[in-house]
Amino acid sequence: MSGTHSVDNDGGRRRAGRTLSRRQLLRTGMWGSLAVWATGSVAGGVSMFWPRGVTGFGGKVVAGKVSDFKVGQVTKVTEGKCYLVRLEQGFLALYWKCPHLGCTVPWSPPEDPGRFHCPCHGSIFDINGQKLAGPTPRSMDIMAMEIVDGKVIVDTGKITERPNFSPSEITPA
Repeated sequence: MSGTHSVDNDGGRRRAGRTLSRRQLLRTGMWGSLAVWATGSVAGGVSMFWPRGVTGFGGKVVAGKVSDFKVGQVTKVTEGKCYLVRLEQGFLALYWKCPHLGCTVPWSPPEDPGRFHCPCHGSIFDINGQKLAGPTPRSMDIMAMEIVDGKVIVDTGKITERPNFSPSEITPA
């Protein structure tokens, strides 16, 4: 044999100075790919356990400034899935889901006749979310809210079921 080639343990030939066989290269690539996949899986799994800032529905939503709402006005807050009702005493945040079977309950303007009317099964609610008629078992649910620095903030993560409307549920303006 010449001095430029040598025989390895497997009986194959390799050049002098080459330290990585094809088998070793493939094995290293396989284990490297497995390590990258496992690292990504672990990182993805662990990230599920860290809380993130919740925005939109399920978190706190800024509905607007107190001065933006007129007494008797019902405003749809799409991001919070609720209606903001401005009363003389303050505000109510009504969850727009019907307590009967979960349909979205639209607001009819005051001229027609100023009520929440569920299109699915006909439940009717007044401006306070109080049940007036229909198959619904209770009044519309309310969301917790607060007024901070003149802004109306609705906490859509805190929804309360209620049998009937009570003036104590109003957040003073």
